[in-house]
Amino acid sequence: MTDIILETKKLTKEFSGFVAVNEVDLRVRRGSIHVLIGPNGAGKTTCFNLLTKFLKPTSGTIHFNGQDITGEDAATIARRGIVRSFQISAVYPHMSLLHNVRLGLQRKLGVSMQFWRSDKMLDQLNGRCMELLEQVGLQDLAHETTANLPYGHKRALEIATTLAMEPELMLLDEPTQGMGHEDVGKVTQLIKRVSEGRTILMVEHNMKVVSTIADTITVLQHGSVLAEGSYAEVSRNPQVMEAYMGTTAGELQGAH
Repeated sequence: MTDIILETKKLTKEFSGFVAVNEVDLRVRRGSIHVLIGPNGAGKTTCFNLLTKFLKPTSGTIHFNGQDITGEDAATIARRGIVRSFQISAVYPHMSLLHNVRLGLQRKLGVSMQFWRSDKMLDQLNGRCMELLEQVGLQDLAHETTANLPYGHKRALEIATTLAMEPELMLLDEPTQGMGHEDVGKVTQLIKRVSEGRTILMVEHNMKVVSTIADTITVLQHGSVLAEGSYAEVSRNPQVMEAYMGTTAGELQGAH
């Protein structure tokens, strides 16, 4: 099997004449952590929305595992193994951590809406739920109400619910946004840990996070690919530094 799990060719999205994503060619290597970066308005989230079929491309193609998925809908994409974790924590606040993860498992099994199923039947999923919570370091809080969690723990829980869907390709949209320094470090290490055996494509603003875990970085500007390569290559690229300007350019250089 090819080592390219996801590939776009000339992927383009226009909104009433405004080109948000402009002929983007993206190749994500299997087993890697691939990060999209760029200034605000660069087209990163629009690109994610195209890949997960929340938006339909104006033109261009998307291939996953060598198959053209351009015309498929969001549910079909998820069944193929492309699962997205959202920028704003997407967990049910009044449920326990265990029940949040169990819903993820039910979605994978196609029984997410069958709440009439007996607890006994659903309890069979609890062992796997605990394994997933252990992966993200939350096993001791399994029966805690999610609303009581600090923000960093909620993001870790969201990753656990995403893992419950058994993604082959995991899309993370700014997983460390809004976090304090300590939580950023924990979630960065968590992403590194759960990346083993799967592929991660993520949007991230925090350059320290990017420098720590990215295998490949694609820089977008005005909807187009400005540069691509390792952190060392991208951080020395004059065009990238000019695009970021001032403070963020300093971050690019200083985040080693």
